[in-house]
Amino acid sequence: MDRLQVVEHVCAEAPPPVSELDGRRRHAPPSKDAQVVDADVVGHLLRTAQAVLTERVAEAAECDASFSAELAQRVADFTLDGGKRTRPRLLWWGMRACGAAETEAALRLGVALELIQTCALIHDDVMDRSRLRRGRPAMHIGLADRAGLSPDDERGSAFGASAALLAGDLALAWADDTLAETPMPDPVRRRVGSLWRSMRTEMVAGQYLDLRGQVAGRPSASQALHTSCLKSALYSVERPVAIGAALADAGERTTAALCTAGRYAGIAFQLRDDLLGVFGEPGQTGKPSGDDIREGKPTYLLAVARTRAEAAGDHAALAVLALGVANADLTEETLADVRGVFETTGARAHVERKAEHLCEQAVQALGEAVDIDTHGGSRLLGMLRAVSADRSRPFPDTGPPYGHDAGVTAPAPDPAATEGGTRA
Repeated sequence: MDRLQVVEHVCAEAPPPVSELDGRRRHAPPSKDAQVVDADVVGHLLRTAQAVLTERVAEAAECDASFSAELAQRVADFTLDGGKRTRPRLLWWGMRACGAAETEAALRLGVALELIQTCALIHDDVMDRSRLRRGRPAMHIGLADRAGLSPDDERGSAFGASAALLAGDLALAWADDTLAETPMPDPVRRRVGSLWRSMRTEMVAGQYLDLRGQVAGRPSASQALHTSCLKSALYSVERPVAIGAALADAGERTTAALCTAGRYAGIAFQLRDDLLGVFGEPGQTGKPSGDDIREGKPTYLLAVARTRAEAAGDHAALAVLALGVANADLTEETLADVRGVFETTGARAHVERKAEHLCEQAVQALGEAVDIDTHGGSRLLGMLRAVSADRSRPFPDTGPPYGHDAGVTAPAPDPAATEGGTRA
């Protein structure tokens, strides 16, 4: 499948040449504050998150001290500790590529994106029964342990899962509150609010299709790509870039071209993640290798391998997939056999080539949206190349390490560390 027929763009109008784009604020002089943030987006984001989350945890303490200490603090620490801050950085550089410098709003909305990501990861781990996240116990495991229960028995498992769902809900509520309390002109607020609502719905729809695909048979390659688009491409890349463009009050054509670039890069992002889920090292992903196979995730990689094995009449390969996929007791030996099928059918190489092609398309679309020779345009180009490329490589713009002040505490994050799972 050389063309992504399943990802018809919501911004369907083809972008015109860059000279005709109506990015009205592209050449506005950058503010001093914005230039300071440019040098360390992650550090400034975390300082803003520190302030926002300290306030949220204090509000939780007014409700109940144990709730604040046992749940709200854990949500804050999870949000501050780890991850590459991909979405806020895409938002920032999307705004800067359009020539704007709405510093406070961009950083606060970046925190809101991190909080919705916290919600997604916590809920993901409950649904997938994952025990690790970022190389540490997943939220539901940690909450059961904190309560003095075993996460492996019925009572402890039920408590941990239920408490983690509440933790994810709290993160989502905090995300919406942060958005609502961020100062923005009314026209910009309406644009950002529309994108935010779409993003939340798309994220849930993609997760549901992912769950359904695990029990509803064998999705086609196009169906797998559609799920990836909803679950990851829109939420992880396109919508953050579009929110940045909305903050910049970019015109419709500029926004449409940025959306196209973001969607291509976002699908490549998910395809790379599918590869990491099977071939990645636990030290690299923060999660056990092969979890996607154990859970029977309906990935594009798996769909391609099955299609090619069926077309070739390779019954041995199909038998390996039947034995290994959706097998909770998957052994390392069988996992190695499944990896071998992905290699011998050419599925791995096909997915790698598709991701590379999508990266090229993203770069081309971005050049039609903004001037990539400007500071903001070049940094956004670097971000899109990074999310489209080999995820084992460090991202650009990590900034210096940032240690947290008193209040909401967490170890200083490693911005180059991966999230693991299907979101990063």
